[in-house]
Amino acid sequence: MKKYILQSIRLTLVLIVLLCVLYPILIAFVGKLSKGEGGGQKIVVDGKTVGYTNIGQLFTRPDYFWGRPSAVEYNAAGSAGSNKGPSNPDYLKQVEERIDTLLKYHPYLKRAEIPADLVTASGSGLDPDISSEAARIQIRRVAENRKLNINEVTALVNKNTEGPFLGLVGPSKVNVLQLNLALNEMAKAK
Repeated sequence: MKKYILQSIRLTLVLIVLLCVLYPILIAFVGKLSKGEGGGQKIVVDGKTVGYTNIGQLFTRPDYFWGRPSAVEYNAAGSAGSNKGPSNPDYLKQVEERIDTLLKYHPYLKRAEIPADLVTASGSGLDPDISSEAARIQIRRVAENRKLNINEVTALVNKNTEGPFLGLVGPSKVNVLQLNLALNEMAKAK
């Protein structure tokens, strides 16, 4: 019995060193080799950090493109989904409210035309991207509120749309923060 207890203690100590010391050091080193050196890919405008490439932000003004809803209010310290399923009445009420808001600001749309990513939160609650369809249905609202030519805003959305990974995997997507920053630059140039 004493033999097994000593083996268990040794194994525990080895695993503590491996998993609590060496593994975190390895991950930190790999992070330093990545873009942003492990601190995230900052988006800087006029010397000021305005956000991160891979963390969504809340935009509610009608003259900006809106991102995907967040179950954690875009708090990167508490990344999580809502854990509410499609049969949960509270969740359904929340989705209905989001649909109503979209229809209020986009009266030219039908319910069936609303992409799911504009009314449902992602699993992380921090998704910075929306589908190209979600961006396209907002073009008219943004152009009208900014008094911009709809064709110019459409071209801006097209320019900021990333195709599927390797041209094969996943949908086309648009980073909302980068699109809104490009929109601000377009408006400044006018």
